[in-house]
Amino acid sequence: MQYKPTGQKILFRGFNNPLGITSISVTVGVLCWVWIEEAYQITKEADFNVLDESIRGVVPPGLWKQITLIFNPWSDQIWIKPRFFDAPPDPDVFTKTVTYHCNEWLDESDKRMFERMRINNPRRYQVAGMGEWGVIDGLVFENWEVKEFDVDEIRKKKGIKALFGLDFGYTVHPSAFVALFVDEINYIIYVFDGFYEHGLSNKRIAEILHEKGYQKERIRADSAEPKSIDNLRDDFGIRRIVPADKGPDSVRHGIDKMQDFHIVIHPRCPGFIQEISLYQWAEDKFGKKTGKPIDEHNHAIDATRYALEDLGKGRRFGWKKK
Repeated sequence: MQYKPTGQKILFRGFNNPLGITSISVTVGVLCWVWIEEAYQITKEADFNVLDESIRGVVPPGLWKQITLIFNPWSDQIWIKPRFFDAPPDPDVFTKTVTYHCNEWLDESDKRMFERMRINNPRRYQVAGMGEWGVIDGLVFENWEVKEFDVDEIRKKKGIKALFGLDFGYTVHPSAFVALFVDEINYIIYVFDGFYEHGLSNKRIAEILHEKGYQKERIRADSAEPKSIDNLRDDFGIRRIVPADKGPDSVRHGIDKMQDFHIVIHPRCPGFIQEISLYQWAEDKFGKKTGKPIDEHNHAIDATRYALEDLGKGRRFGWKKK
């Protein structure tokens, strides 16, 4: 986007390749201001450092170098919190927590939406409405951590099973794919890859699976979408995709199975991290937790449940890096 009278430009870039961003140059002026939306999706502090270290050099009088990060604090596990919010005061760092009350552009219907959120989903309200870091009380899963690990090293461990699950979405809900290593000896699930995106057609889902090298793997998918499963298998080469077994109480049984394991999530799986940080038990009218989870923030969770269905059925699965 360019302002023609002065030649000033706003450049839009994704963050899939941090090194690619550092090569951006401008013909007029200097590149000194960076604005990052949904900054929690930058899962590695090292990637941010690459960008931060590239904004260097002398700027003309009246200008300054500045990187602005905007995000909802879905999880206190993200690197942004210890680096900028928990660290000692730094003259080069300014942090500010705002609430929806600070947003002058909200109309009355927007404000009513937040008020409904306050009543019906207080956990989301505290994060999205009031800017508080992810609340812990009432989470379905507390047996997890975000941690970098060597995928090849885990893959080579004795008795490791590689399992894959897919939950379909589109506009309102994301499509979620998870790739897991399961260590049944030590009861550890390693979430090492996946995708979590809105607006994915079956064709695009298949393309991503091919790009990642999972097209030949056995993938357990949402049985509520039999046409999508057939489409992926028959038309797009995902030959070993099979429907999940959705029996009575399958959600609770799947949760129970996941709770038997310690879950280690690689930082490159932000969708999974966001969901497991927010997935909580429903409450009755007296405010007591029920045995049923709230039906949201569960797409990657559902994909994981599907993937784990094959545990204990006598099948052994392996995955070799493509």
